[in-house]
Amino acid sequence: MPVKVVIPTPLRQYAEKRESIEVQAKTVAEALRALTTQYSDLRRHLFNEEGKLRSFVNIYVGDEDIRFLQKEMTPLKEDDTISIVPSIAGGAGSFPASSSVARLSGQRRRCICS
Repeated sequence: MPVKVVIPTPLRQYAEKRESIEVQAKTVAEALRALTTQYSDLRRHLFNEEGKLRSFVNIYVGDEDIRFLQKEMTPLKEDDTISIVPSIAGGAGSFPASSSVARLSGQRRRCICS
């Protein structure tokens, strides 16, 4: 069944600059396998040397984080959308008081969502 995989901007250079790719898959694992088979350069950015999803790569089916579902074995329905969301880390900075900033361990963090 066809599902759409949304490629985040930093990884598009490894997928012919495409914003999304449609693959045939019944589970998230099958979708990621199809994606990395088609675009092999993505593999090293999504998976570690043991073939496990990297800890800083978050995968969502619709609005649901697969870590709270069945992880890579999460089943897919026709026309589901999978989003790859890499975690973003950065240094401390100065943000306006009106920005959405959370203070964690004395450091400022900002969520930049697309």
